[in-house]
Amino acid sequence: MPDPAAALRSARDARGVPLAELIHSVVCEYAGERGPLLSVLHRLQQLMGFIHPDAIALLASELNLSRADVHGVVSFYRDLRDRAEGRPVRICRADACQSAGAEALMEHARNILGAGAGETTADGRYRLDQVFCLGICILGPAVEVDGTVHGRVTPERFDELLGEGHG
Repeated sequence: MPDPAAALRSARDARGVPLAELIHSVVCEYAGERGPLLSVLHRLQQLMGFIHPDAIALLASELNLSRADVHGVVSFYRDLRDRAEGRPVRICRADACQSAGAEALMEHARNILGAGAGETTADGRYRLDQVFCLGICILGPAVEVDGTVHGRVTPERFDELLGEGHG
């Protein structure tokens, strides 16, 4: 059976920073916050792109929680990921955006990306999701790419948002 502590010691983020060191520094950022788990998880995901599975035990220890508590939060929230996925592309499917053409935009996205809602493209570059309100209803259809929300998105504008070589 592999030693989880050894895996944790050897795991590193994309910049080569040891995972244990990164987690400790992020936990320290939120030390004064009451119930910081969700903030810590969001920050780790921002830095790494996902919550490394080896981080669960260390986070539990650092925050005085059980591993089940940490894993439960990571697996419950759809925006938290436990594996690397592509750039997030989210299309609003709420009523206002639907009436402004979100269904056609979603179909366009499926066609050019070759992935449906909740799926990552075959090349791993994008993850297509549907959401039910991005908060700019008057500017539908709305799309969020890499955390930035865009309104009045046409299929042509969608292609521009993804940049070159997306299809």
